Amino acid sequence: MSDQDRPQIYLMTPPAPDRDSFGDALARVLDAAPVACLRLSLASEDADEIARLADLTRETAHARDIPLVIDRHLRLVTPHGLDGVHFFDGARNIRDARKELGTDAIIGTYCADSRHEGMNAGEAGADYVSFGPVDPGPLGSDDPVPAELFEWWSQMIELPVVAEGGLTDAHISALAPITDFFALGAEIWNSDDPAARLREISALLG
Repeated sequence: MSDQDRPQIYLMTPPAPDRDSFGDALARVLDAAPVACLRLSLASEDADEIARLADLTRETAHARDIPLVIDRHLRLVTPHGLDGVHFFDGARNIRDARKELGTDAIIGTYCADSRHEGMNAGEAGADYVSFGPVDPGPLGSDDPVPAELFEWWSQMIELPVVAEGGLTDAHISALAPITDFFALGAEIWNSDDPAARLREISALLG
């Protein structure tokens, strides 16, 4: 794997957290195991709701020296003191985001199963790329990304790579030697005890 002994956890928030209880729930999870980065990944399109959750999540993450990036909403990064942005369309927005946010911002992007798109994103200035889903899902609606893509990337490309989507314990164990980060969302939050579940997954990383 790239420049590290073990992969790290890249935690995503639930898509529709309860603002009244989420701060405490997030704090318990972040204190359960080391988290390298947190991503605000909300289903809501309500600007006020996103802004309030961005502030709440930033305070919780930054108190633990964990950087916070947000899905898609580039214009909210600077006003809310966030650390960067995550896109879902490969290299398309990377150059513009880098110009707007500067060199210190964290900018990443989802590239599905496209090695070519991942390399383009890196050339455009991305700090990492993510590939997924690793599992096709219960309806088999998505083609899973083969482990060979992560293996090739870790051998040939220095840019950090993230595995995300449908991660089971078996996937995590298999991919641990050939990926840099695991993006965990539903895998944690759908558990009855998210903090305990995060500890279990962290133990799989070596």
